[in-house]
Amino acid sequence: MKDLLGLMGKAKEMQAKFQAMQEEIAEMEATGQAGGGLVSVTITGKFEMKALKIDSSLFKEDEVEILEDLILPAPNDAKAKVEAAMKEKSAALTAGLPLPPGFKLPF
Repeated sequence: MKDLLGLMGKAKEMQAKFQAMQEEIAEMEATGQAGGGLVSVTITGKFEMKALKIDSSLFKEDEVEILEDLILPAPNDAKAKVEAAMKEKSAALTAGLPLPPGFKLPF
């Protein structure tokens, strides 16, 4: 019975840590770049685009297609950075827990 109470206490503690981590991730931002920094996009931990910056040297009529090609990978780069940070934080939080391989957290 003592072990069960201890396990329940640890579960509540873990739940509080997960909630705090989710709030921290939601507030974080990541900036992705393309074209050597000519295009950059900033997204939040909720994958919402917050900012888009395009170098003025790209504003030429005959280079619109190049600009479009550069804009597409920038948000993906930012998203990958947020996902990597989420994975890192999750791994640190669950270190030592006997979770099955491939177990994913609820976010």
